[in-house]
Amino acid sequence: MAQKTVLILPNLTKNNTGQLVKSIVSQLRFSGCTPVMQEAYDGQFENVRYAPFDTLIAACDLVLTVGGDGTILHGVKHAVEHDKPVLGVNTGRLGYLAQVEADEIRILSRLAADDYAIQQRMLLEIRVGEDGEPLYALNDVVISKGDLARMVDLDISGDGQAIGSYRADGVILATPTGSTAYSLSAGGPIVDPSIDTIIVTPICPHSLNDRAVLLSPRMRLRVQSRYINASDKIVVSVDGENVALPGQKTPILIRMAEKTARFISFPEKTFTMILREKLKPRG
Repeated sequence: MAQKTVLILPNLTKNNTGQLVKSIVSQLRFSGCTPVMQEAYDGQFENVRYAPFDTLIAACDLVLTVGGDGTILHGVKHAVEHDKPVLGVNTGRLGYLAQVEADEIRILSRLAADDYAIQQRMLLEIRVGEDGEPLYALNDVVISKGDLARMVDLDISGDGQAIGSYRADGVILATPTGSTAYSLSAGGPIVDPSIDTIIVTPICPHSLNDRAVLLSPRMRLRVQSRYINASDKIVVSVDGENVALPGQKTPILIRMAEKTARFISFPEKTFTMILREKLKPRG
């Protein structure tokens, strides 16, 4: 059995994350894994090998994030480029994307023995403009007004056929993984991540008839803004990061990516079980 190299990506701004990383390092080494971290953390943790990030992400066997869902999203962006599986340890609030809670790190001993499964999660590919560079979203793409307290007018078509026109604060195009994020807060459905679909959820729509829609993952979507004033601006955000301010006639093209994100999962920790725990009322 070959020794696994585990790249740890922590968010040390989260309470108690530093102490938890020390425990994770001990657990990984005890079970036969080699923990590695980027040079920015050199000297903060013992029994860890440090090297430049680009070297580590290319050579590691898996990426282990320690933080909230934002930390996982950050880790996934790098992991996808190198086809590395990701496992999240949650030190955030809800942590829908995490498989492991802070009090469950003993389960990390199963990594060395390959006692886990790999779940493929769909990504969205986004291009701003016909010739735009591809961007990838694990959670969602949000198209909204650049100005506060303004509505956006958007036409959405799929494979050349009109889907709908939305007058709203914005529109979310989400993956099943992202169905428990912003889309859920905007009234969208929860979708099992093993199902491939594109979720279109309007944000505070002007018409009460506008509702979330599930579309075929094979559909190629085109979103076009209907500007009222020449000074109007829309913003495109990918997984919470503003990436573009398209011009008046610039289309946003969205489809299911050929790439996928690979998540480490444990058979006894199913999506429905995790969801049930996360949705419990909290005091």
